[in-house]
Amino acid sequence: MEKPMQAADLQLDWLRAFVAVVDAGSLTAAAPNVHRSQSALSMQLKKLEDAIGRPVLTRGPRHLELTVTGIELLGPARRMLELHTEALAILHGPEIAGRITLGVPDDYAASYLTPVLRSFATRHAGVEITLVCEQSTSLIPKVTRGELDLALISRDRPQRGTLLFREPLVWVGAAQHEAWRRNPLPVAIYESGSRARRDALAALAAQRRAHRVVYNSASLAGQLAAVESGLAVAALTRCSVPPGLQILGAKHELPALPSMEVAVLRSKASQRMPAVDAMHEQMLRTLKKAGD
Repeated sequence: MEKPMQAADLQLDWLRAFVAVVDAGSLTAAAPNVHRSQSALSMQLKKLEDAIGRPVLTRGPRHLELTVTGIELLGPARRMLELHTEALAILHGPEIAGRITLGVPDDYAASYLTPVLRSFATRHAGVEITLVCEQSTSLIPKVTRGELDLALISRDRPQRGTLLFREPLVWVGAAQHEAWRRNPLPVAIYESGSRARRDALAALAAQRRAHRVVYNSASLAGQLAAVESGLAVAALTRCSVPPGLQILGAKHELPALPSMEVAVLRSKASQRMPAVDAMHEQMLRTLKKAGD
């Protein structure tokens, strides 16, 4: 009778590489988070797949996608890494505890804060996080007053906080309504004082494009509703554009828009707080891009 093949042990480095790529969405984005080159990370994934005997990831049209085996493995892989972190904490001292108040605009929350929180929770499960989702115009004064410890913001002026990366600002519209063909151009816009509002209106003025503001809202959901209904076009961060909307440009007779400078801002009151130190470091490690 033939004996069944003995399963290979799964090394933590392989699982860490796998989880990092899933969380970041690509090998390129994940490599800095685990302090490895892209080729080294790819090799770790290959070793994992060789040990399992089946692929865990496939390349989709925009990013890596989980296979059925990858979906089954992801939960246990996270738990193994969490147990490893817990074991190290027991051996090397108490884990960081405390509270953090963290602010983020709606458009950055899903795309950029989610991988930060996943990595942070794996390392520091004892920290309680209060999340405040508002626009940067509200978050910046709250950090200044010490009401928030940290915030992910769009800079309102140079040198505000620590620059992480630049996020493109784009015009969006609903293809079935073609609001961009109307004259004057109907525009949905963020609240007064918003950098996106200022840049969008300045670009239209420089182009001498006739326009009128038909919708004001500090809410991303409100902006999307205005665009999807055909009420207007809007200037949004590229990361917040859902698949159903069309990114517009020169062929739609709309001006180019500048990028937003995305930074992490920390309050003076939170200095020397270990939990905030750890979150600040996690945000820098996960989000800061080379060249910015």
